[in-house]
Amino acid sequence: MFAQLSDTTPCGASFASLQAVASPPDAPGLSSLRLAITRRAMARMLDVVDYGLVLLGDGGEVIYANEAARAEIALGHPLRIDGGKLLARHAADAPALRQALLSASRRAMQSLLSLGASAGAVVRVAVVPMAEPGESAASLLIIGKRQACEELSRDAFARQHALTLAEARVLKRLCEGEKPVDIARTLGVQLTTVRTQIGSIRMKTGTRDIAQVVQHVGRLPPLPCLMRRVA
Repeated sequence: MFAQLSDTTPCGASFASLQAVASPPDAPGLSSLRLAITRRAMARMLDVVDYGLVLLGDGGEVIYANEAARAEIALGHPLRIDGGKLLARHAADAPALRQALLSASRRAMQSLLSLGASAGAVVRVAVVPMAEPGESAASLLIIGKRQACEELSRDAFARQHALTLAEARVLKRLCEGEKPVDIARTLGVQLTTVRTQIGSIRMKTGTRDIAQVVQHVGRLPPLPCLMRRVA
């Protein structure tokens, strides 16, 4: 539902909302055309960020949500959108979310929440106050990632270091936290084969161990899915 709402609703693609937030209509030194280009660029810039970002008004109404946030919420995230407001999907999470939003808007305090425990899938969410003194209260929700490594960035890393397809498959599973013995079992190969491939990955990437390989991949900047954007 959330991804299908129009620009005129509080929680749709939100370009119209971003126009109001990004800069005032009489911003000095910028023509109307330049302002329009800048606002569209800002919307695209926020959609590239691989963390879900949701800007909320004082009453919890959704002012803007980037592409990552819309995708997460559409996939059954512990947060949901109802009537243009951000709510907890599970009753057990509602008090903590409500308190965090109140602390951000009333006391300018930031919070870190763990949501979804009652459903067996914990997701972290940061709530950050955004309003300057004298402004209407606003809060930013930053949705934690469910996986440490972005798939497109990881694939680009594999190509950059000339990893074979077999090595790239092993790298993917290492980044998902699997141990070599589990990778061998999943891929149907000998453990010695996986260890040889890990050694090759380390040599090609100049890393000393598996932890450093995963660390390097986890620090990569996100690469947006251009095909999805065109579609």
